[in-house]
Amino acid sequence: MLTLGLLASHRGSNVRAVVEACGDGRLDARPGLVISNNANSGVLEFAAGSKIPARRVGGPAFANDAVRDVAMLEELQRHGVDLVLLLGYMKLLGPRTIAAYRGRILNTHPALLPRHGGKGMYGARVHEAVLTAGDVETGVTVHLVDEEYDHGEIVAHCRVRVEPCDTVESLSARVLQREHEFLVEILQAIASGQIVLVP
Repeated sequence: MLTLGLLASHRGSNVRAVVEACGDGRLDARPGLVISNNANSGVLEFAAGSKIPARRVGGPAFANDAVRDVAMLEELQRHGVDLVLLLGYMKLLGPRTIAAYRGRILNTHPALLPRHGGKGMYGARVHEAVLTAGDVETGVTVHLVDEEYDHGEIVAHCRVRVEPCDTVESLSARVLQREHEFLVEILQAIASGQIVLVP
């Protein structure tokens, strides 16, 4: 059974979706560790309430990138993490962590990469860009993580129609709902061996 490392910077709704899927048998994996860089993140509160080991790797003590990188890797390895998931985690991982887990780090992005990705493209900014571009469809991308934002090899896409009356808020809500479902589908395909990750 896969042991998951779940990284998020804020509320962690995707983390919640994954934990619930592990709990109700839809996902053959276990949440091994939650990490956030934000002391006030909802995801740390959720982890505490769910009795999942949780660590904050952020703040002044981890302002140095190299120090943060070493601490992150130590926590993931100490908890036996097999697969690292960036679920609304806003920082780049360091070179040691990427090297140790290359091919085993996934990110979700709320658009069809390579469109509307890169540094600074997250949350409402992504959906605003989709609407501004006049795209007729958007979606969710699950991809391997490398040293650049939203850059690694794409594992899977799913598509979501953009409705003529959509606002940033309505589009965001619809994509997020599908993101929760799709993420669990892809993780179960990995856990069952239907998808094999290649670095």
